[in-house]
Amino acid sequence: MLFDANLLFAILLGIEGLVYLILILQALRHRTGQEEAASLLGLYALAALALTVFEALWRLNLIPLTGSLVWRFQVYGLFFLAVLMVLVNRAFLRLPGRSAWLGGGTLVFVLSALFSGGVLPLPEILWSNGRYQLPSARLGFLILLLGWIVFFAAALLVTRAVFRRTRQPLHRNRISYWLPILSLLAANDILLLSGRSGWGGLLRLLAVWLMTYMLTKHRLADARRIFRGAILYLLGIGLLVGAYVAGYTLFGLLPGFLPDVDPFLLGLVITAFLALISFSLFGLLRPLVYRLLPVESYNPSQTLRDYSISISNILDVERLATVAVGLIIEAMDIRRGFLFLVDKDTDLHGRVTYRLRAVRGAGERPLRVGVLSAAGPFARFFAQGHRPLLQYDVDMLPEFRQGPASEREWLSSLDTEVYVPIFAKKEWIGMLALGAKSSGNRYTDDDLNVLTTLANQTAVALENARLVENLIRLNQEIRQAYQALDRANRNLERLDQTKSDFISIASHELRTPLTVLRGYTEMLLEDPAIKENRYHYQTIEGIHKGTLRLHEIMDSMFDIAQIDARTLELSWQAVDVPELIRSVSSGMAAALKERNQTLTLDLPALPAIKADPKTLRKVFQHLLSNAIKFTPNGGRITILGRALTPNQRDLPEGGVEIVVADTGVGVAPEYHDLIFTKFYQPEEDLNKHSTGKTKFKGSGAGLGLALSRGIVEAHGGRIWVESPGYDEVTCPGSQFHVVLPLRRQGESETVRISEGARLKL
Repeated sequence: MLFDANLLFAILLGIEGLVYLILILQALRHRTGQEEAASLLGLYALAALALTVFEALWRLNLIPLTGSLVWRFQVYGLFFLAVLMVLVNRAFLRLPGRSAWLGGGTLVFVLSALFSGGVLPLPEILWSNGRYQLPSARLGFLILLLGWIVFFAAALLVTRAVFRRTRQPLHRNRISYWLPILSLLAANDILLLSGRSGWGGLLRLLAVWLMTYMLTKHRLADARRIFRGAILYLLGIGLLVGAYVAGYTLFGLLPGFLPDVDPFLLGLVITAFLALISFSLFGLLRPLVYRLLPVESYNPSQTLRDYSISISNILDVERLATVAVGLIIEAMDIRRGFLFLVDKDTDLHGRVTYRLRAVRGAGERPLRVGVLSAAGPFARFFAQGHRPLLQYDVDMLPEFRQGPASEREWLSSLDTEVYVPIFAKKEWIGMLALGAKSSGNRYTDDDLNVLTTLANQTAVALENARLVENLIRLNQEIRQAYQALDRANRNLERLDQTKSDFISIASHELRTPLTVLRGYTEMLLEDPAIKENRYHYQTIEGIHKGTLRLHEIMDSMFDIAQIDARTLELSWQAVDVPELIRSVSSGMAAALKERNQTLTLDLPALPAIKADPKTLRKVFQHLLSNAIKFTPNGGRITILGRALTPNQRDLPEGGVEIVVADTGVGVAPEYHDLIFTKFYQPEEDLNKHSTGKTKFKGSGAGLGLALSRGIVEAHGGRIWVESPGYDEVTCPGSQFHVVLPLRRQGESETVRISEGARLKL
C-alpha cells in the first residue's frame, strides 16, 4: 500500500518538530555566556516549531484552511522569524539597539495587516502601466517582503562589519558561522515564498541546528578548515562526475570509429585516461585552494629540538626572552610575543598576589606590570591547570567575564591571544603571552600542546636565569650597601673628628677661666669676713665645688683630646699598683659612707709596673666612682688583683690584672663595648642631670670609661667589663678588668715586688 504524499510530509514534519524540541532544550540548558542570545534562539526555535506543527496539521487535513490562507500564515511566520533572527544576531554580537529593531518589525506587521485587511479605503488597483499592475490586496505582502529583505540585509551587513573589525581568529571563526546560517535561512524562505514548501523547512532546521551549536559550544570547529574541506570534497566530486560523464560519452562515440576494438578494453583505457586527467586536475587545483584558504604548517619535533638547544645555556633573562619568544614567533608565524616574570607578593590587606613584569628587549615598548590576585579566576586557572589560557576564553566564559575588571583590562591591553604559564617545582615563575598568527588562523589544540611543552622547557632556563639575575642584583645591593657603609663611616669619622676638635678647643679655652675662678673662690673661702657670714660662705663654697667639678670635666676632656690626637704624654716611672689603688680607695671613703656601701680591697703582693701614676690614678678613680654610682645603697665593692705570667701575645714580660667588682645593676651584654665610647649614656639617663658624682645612677658627662680605656691602652694594656646583664631588681653586678704590662716592650729591669694592700671601708 502506498503512502499518501501529505501523510509522508506530515511524518517528516513531525520528526522536524521533535528535533526542534531537542534544539530548544539544548539552547536553554547550555548558554556559555550568551544568555540573551540563547533565550531568543529558544523563542526562534519555538516559533519555527509552531509553523512546522501548523503545516503538519494542515497536511493531515486537521485544519480546514485553504492553501492561500496557509501560505499567508507562513509568510507572516517567515517575517516574524526574520525579526527574531535579527534579534538573535545582535544579541550574539553584543550590539545595542535590539528594541529599535523589534519596534521596526512590529511597525511592518501593523502596516501589512492594515493594507491586507482592507481596513484603509484604498482603490482595488494602486498602480498600473498597462502591462503590470499593483492591486491593493498585494500591498501587505510587498511590505512584508520588503521588511524581510531589510532585516536579512541588515543581519548580513552587521555581521560582515563586526567580522572585519574583529582581530582574534577564534572570535572571527565564531562569527563566520553566520554566513551559512543566513544562507540557509534565506534559501529556505525563498523556497517557501516561491511556493516550494514541500519539504517543510529542512534548510531552516539545519540553520537552527547551526545556531544552537554556535551558542552552546565554547570551542567551535574551524570554519575555514570545514569550508576548505567542503570545497575540496565538492571539487573531487565534480571531477569524478565530469570524468564519468566524459567517459560515458566517449564510450558511446568511439566504438563507431573503432569497430574492431574490444569494448571492454576500450572502456578500461578511457576510464584510466580520464582518471589520470581528473587526479592531475585535482592535484593542480588543491594548492590553489590551500593558497586561498591557507593553513600554516610546521614540524613540532624540529621546533622543540631547536628550541631546547637554543635556550639551554642562556643565563641572561633579557637574552632568554629575546631568543625564546623569537623562536616561537618564527616557528608558528606569530606577530608578537612577550615573556613575563611572575613574582609572588602580598598586598596591604595581606592577600596573596602575583606581579607579572615583562622582560623587555632593546627597542621594545614598555608594558605595565600586571597584578593578578591568587584568589582570582585567572591565577587560579593557571595554578590548578598548568595549561594555556586563550583570550577568547577570557572574553567568552562567564567565570572569566565576572573576574576583576582591572585584571581583564590588563590582559586585553597586551593585545595577545594565548597565555602560557611557566611552572618550576610547582611554583608559577613566568608566562608567555603570544599574539595572533600572521595567517589569521586560530591556535589549534596541537599548537597549545606544543606551547605547553615549550613552556616546560623554558622553566629550567628561566629559573637558572632568574637565580643569576637575583645573584647579580644581590651583589649590586651589597656593593651599594658597602658604598653606603663607607659613606657612613666617613661621616662618622668626620663627626668624631668634629667632636675631638670641639673637646680640644673647649678644654683649652675653658681651663684658664676655670683656673681663675677656682683661685678667687679659694681666696674668698679663706677670707675671715666671709667665714663670719654663714650664708655668703655656703654660697661661695657651692660655687667652689661646681668649679672643681667643671675643672675635673675639663681635665677629662683635655685628656680625651690628647688621646684622640695621640699626643697624650705619660710620665713613666715605677708604680706600686696596690698602694696607688689603696690611696684612691681611701679618697672614696666619704662617698662610700654616704651610700652605706662596703669596699673591700684585697690585693696580693704584685710586681711594680712602669706607668704614669697620675693618669693611672684617674682610671681607678673612674672605675670606683662608677661602681659606687651604679650599686644600690648597702651594696658591696671588691677590688682584687693578680700577677700575670709572660706570654707572646701582649705581655712578653708579664703584667698585673686588677678587677673592680660590684653588686650593682650590671651591664647588658650588647653594651659591653658601647659603654667605653665617648659621651655614651644609657637612653634612660639622657635627660637626667646630676651634680653628684656618686649619686645612684646619676648621669655624668660620659667620658670616664672612654678616658680609662684610652689611658690603659696608652700603657699597652686592656680594659673590659664582664656582666651577665642589666637588672635593677636582682642586681647581678659587674666586673671591670684592667690588665697592665710590667713595662713597655723592649725594656728590661729588675722587678720590684710590692707589699700588697688590704683595706676595708
